[in-house]
Amino acid sequence: MSLATLHSRARSGIRAPLVTIEVHLANGLPALSIVGLPEMAVKESKDRVRGALLNSGFEFPARRITINLAPADLPKEGGRFDLAIALGILAASGQIPHLALDQYEIIGELALSGALRPVRGVLPVALAAREAGRGLILPEGSAAEASLVSRIPLFPANHLLAVCDHLIKGDGIAALAGFAAAPVTVRHPDLADVRGQTHAKRALEIAAAGSHSLLMIGPPGTGKSMLASRLPGILPGMSEQEALETAAIRSISSLGFSAADWRQRPFRAPHHTASGVALVGGGGNPRPGEISLAHNGVMFLDELPEFDRKVLEVLREPLESGQVTISRAARQEQFPARFQLIAAMNPCPCGYLGDSSGQLCRCSSDQVARYRGRISGPLLDRIDMTIEVPRLPAQALQESGPAAAETSETVRARVEQCRQRQLVRNGCPNSQLAGRRLDETCGLSAEASQLITRAMDQLGLSARAYHRILRLARTIADLVQSDTIHTAHLSEAIGYRRQDRRN
Repeated sequence: MSLATLHSRARSGIRAPLVTIEVHLANGLPALSIVGLPEMAVKESKDRVRGALLNSGFEFPARRITINLAPADLPKEGGRFDLAIALGILAASGQIPHLALDQYEIIGELALSGALRPVRGVLPVALAAREAGRGLILPEGSAAEASLVSRIPLFPANHLLAVCDHLIKGDGIAALAGFAAAPVTVRHPDLADVRGQTHAKRALEIAAAGSHSLLMIGPPGTGKSMLASRLPGILPGMSEQEALETAAIRSISSLGFSAADWRQRPFRAPHHTASGVALVGGGGNPRPGEISLAHNGVMFLDELPEFDRKVLEVLREPLESGQVTISRAARQEQFPARFQLIAAMNPCPCGYLGDSSGQLCRCSSDQVARYRGRISGPLLDRIDMTIEVPRLPAQALQESGPAAAETSETVRARVEQCRQRQLVRNGCPNSQLAGRRLDETCGLSAEASQLITRAMDQLGLSARAYHRILRLARTIADLVQSDTIHTAHLSEAIGYRRQDRRN
């Protein structure tokens, strides 16, 4: 038979669209052409495939070979189609049987020796292959990543000859059943190391319980970064779906997948010189940025006003929608970006405005206004909580030892109990409540309703701020297992809208 059809997967964002590879051998002058919108790396596969076939002892057909990668309007990139193209040529020329190829999806890059090299983005491929009901033939170097997907037969190989032997005999490669790897224990910094700052620790616990955004304001050296670095240690564990989403994003990024990151909530802390493209993603072939790499985790922005204002503005839409769409002239990609924003800043350019240490602030009112004006009102309006982190006296640092403070494990137990309560009731954290579900979940008593009305009038709160206060109050009530939002819960939530009081 001079025509062979195989199945592989392309890469499009975190999706892996199906690519049907058709290999046709015809009479004529020897030539090999690849059609179907291939980029340069795909076009170069003909030389890798030729070398791999000859060095593996196969015959390279001296005929006119046409390889079609369908659909034709989907861009194809990388060396992931090498193995499928080589097997298609062998099947079309009758050197291996072609009937067994339909039950597999094939991915892998070939070395000139015929050895298989791992490729990036295997996890989305394994997820898509499972949905299609096919097994997956892939390089051994990518098997650990693909095995995170359960209920899929995997056939890892290290050489083209091993794959051909499997297709001929039917049992050349032992099937590896996909399974969810055990979480790797990562020792996060303990919250007990932070001395004092009871109010900040309370805010951190509320933020972790409801996945709320938090802005910390205080002089240099008061522990803002120290507090933020301990947030991952009190966050609840990831579900399998969350873990797969996060791992899939890392798989297609320049970071690559690592088993040490499995079921670990990401913590990203980009430098303040980062560009807008670095945060949201981009490029001619769109790749995920920092906010997508922080999906289901935390993104910490230290020295918030030092970021370029235009860079900070790109966070406004993802904070609301939980996703980012990157549009380019040739293509458009959508990446998930449901992250928890934690930010820190000084009260003024020199950092000592209102500091109790006796340091004299030398900033004029205009300098302070310009410094704070680098953060726009609409962005501040999207931050759920704002707290002050004051400087502690030396006596407090000496007396408040780690033994007297709560550990991250103790706080995490309360956070997990609170988060589970939210998931059972709503199926999502309180920060994601919207529409009718928000109204049903955040009902107020008559006294609490009067309190929020007065706060709206006196602070000039926006409708967005109103809803964020309700979500925050719902989390505070859930922490004490209260079905009703009482005045005390609402008062505490209003107290965290520091930026509204300042405005």
